[in-house]
Amino acid sequence: MARTAPLSGFPELLPAQRHVEQQVLARLSRTFELHGFANLETRAVEPLDQLLRKGETSKEVYVLRRLQAAEEGNDSGLGLHFDLTVPFARYVLEHAGKLEFPFRRYQVQKVWRGERPQEGRFREFTQADIDVIGRDTLAFHHDVEVARVMLAALGSLAEPGGIGLPGFRLQVNNRKLIQGFYAGLGAPDVEAVMRVVDKLDKLPRERVHALLQDDAGLTGEQADACLALASITTTDTSFVERVRALGVEHELLDEGLAELAAVVEGCAGLVTDRVEIVADLTIARGLDYYTGTVFETRLHGHESLGSICSGGRYDALATDGRTTYPGVGISLGVSRLLVPLLSRGVVVADRSVPSAVLVAVVDEDRRAESDALADGLRARDVACEVAPSAAKFGKQIRHAERRGIPFVLFPGSDGEHPQVKDIRSGDQTTVDPTSWTPPVEDLHPRVRFDEQEQQ
Repeated sequence: MARTAPLSGFPELLPAQRHVEQQVLARLSRTFELHGFANLETRAVEPLDQLLRKGETSKEVYVLRRLQAAEEGNDSGLGLHFDLTVPFARYVLEHAGKLEFPFRRYQVQKVWRGERPQEGRFREFTQADIDVIGRDTLAFHHDVEVARVMLAALGSLAEPGGIGLPGFRLQVNNRKLIQGFYAGLGAPDVEAVMRVVDKLDKLPRERVHALLQDDAGLTGEQADACLALASITTTDTSFVERVRALGVEHELLDEGLAELAAVVEGCAGLVTDRVEIVADLTIARGLDYYTGTVFETRLHGHESLGSICSGGRYDALATDGRTTYPGVGISLGVSRLLVPLLSRGVVVADRSVPSAVLVAVVDEDRRAESDALADGLRARDVACEVAPSAAKFGKQIRHAERRGIPFVLFPGSDGEHPQVKDIRSGDQTTVDPTSWTPPVEDLHPRVRFDEQEQQ
């Protein structure tokens, strides 16, 4: 096969990078399970009418079509899912009779979006979602809970044994608050106002101010008030007084203020020097199935990646016409978070293979002896491999170095006991092959966050 160029938007990781990703996914899964979230996986495809029924997503969906299809068959009208929330809603409707509510699930899967590839944005990527969904009603305290769980999951990546993730900022808002404010302001099209204000992170304020008048039908004074609301950012509940000072009144606004204050207060105990909780009244989220709390998360020092973790409350995404299943969830873009850090060398693993030991081969006639030593190590849960050839020991050691394997085990000869060499320090000692294992810290590749690369 001729050499091919990389396909933009479809990242492929090298072995050491893949190890970092696996460590991240394992820690995330562990945290989610500690909070009682069950794992599930949904199919990769959904009917197009389901994928397109909420939000402006038609340009993002990859359509499924058989190359040799002579006529439309059973696979026509299908597309790859662009997130995990829409398929989860369909899953709940199909299996509601077998689920206990409120139903708590986490899901780690690939998703596909037909958007323009750029740093942190891909056409194929991995997401990690958590959601709590109820039948007919869902208590508001679950909004606080999912925020706390995701904060705990991200925090675990910064702990010893994690990847040394830098600090991050969870930005939270409430769509009831902003919808109530715009309605109380007298906006003729509340949804249009939200769509325009959501562009503040991409366009200058002057341009947004003009669009609020041209596209959303506001007066200049109303546009001023909308931008004044969007400028409010606090790390505590003082935003309530600042919104009240703008002089707008509406029942939905009152409800949104109370809910947002509850989320900020509920997460306050998780704030550290690496974790920020911010009430940011700019946040609206683009998908229109959100009805209350909305989340976005940005990584300190890597704000150019945009939001790495987002989600919110959706009260009417799933319904069968008789029963409604409201929910709240938050999604971490694992690929968006990791791939740029991996490509810059900011997050690295100290070896590209799981092997902690290379078992040397004295000569090919004695390879079975080396295989037996390797089997003994594996029986004690030590990842190892046998040298590919009975070359001179110096070459076998260099082979281990190139692969990042820290130890070489030499079979004994002429009645001598086997010896182990730590190729990093050069120390070589005699060992009992039936009981020796490497130090715990060397059993698996270690992941570290390189601060110098970040700078």
